[in-house]
Amino acid sequence: MSVSQRTKDEPPLGPLLYEVIRSLWPLHRTVVRAVERELRGTGMTAGQHAVVDELRRGGPRTVPQLARLLGLDRQPVQRLVNDATALGLAESAPNPEHRRSRLIRLTPKGEATIRDIQEAEETELRRRLSDLTAGDVSTALHVLRRLGEEFKDLAQDAPPHPTDRGDDTP
Repeated sequence: MSVSQRTKDEPPLGPLLYEVIRSLWPLHRTVVRAVERELRGTGMTAGQHAVVDELRRGGPRTVPQLARLLGLDRQPVQRLVNDATALGLAESAPNPEHRRSRLIRLTPKGEATIRDIQEAEETELRRRLSDLTAGDVSTALHVLRRLGEEFKDLAQDAPPHPTDRGDDTP
């Protein structure tokens, strides 16, 4: 099939992209609710799970680094780190690259906890989504990452909205 024939037979890209974007918010909320259900009894929240997961995936990080990776402001991430520390899942350590900015790392308890949670989650995902191929998932990741890149650029380039005064005033 030629490129022009394939293009003619495919639906228009714009509406499909809007449909992906429209699906993200409800999907995010549903995933958070499902993760919170799985975390019952652990004392962890979905936000703490995200921080602990990022520490497991990427190793020790500073709070500002975690905030950037999670796409959140530093203050809420600091609260999540404090909560994970109070649960014994994370700890603060000296940062050889910066005297005042401490590294946050997992404790052995945090490593074991997130490993056990993720093993259970992965088993459940494989069971529930067995109809998807690795190619399907790779394509989805590619599309979501591209959308993330473009929206990050749009968010940074956008001028402030006229009603945004930069404070919490309604």
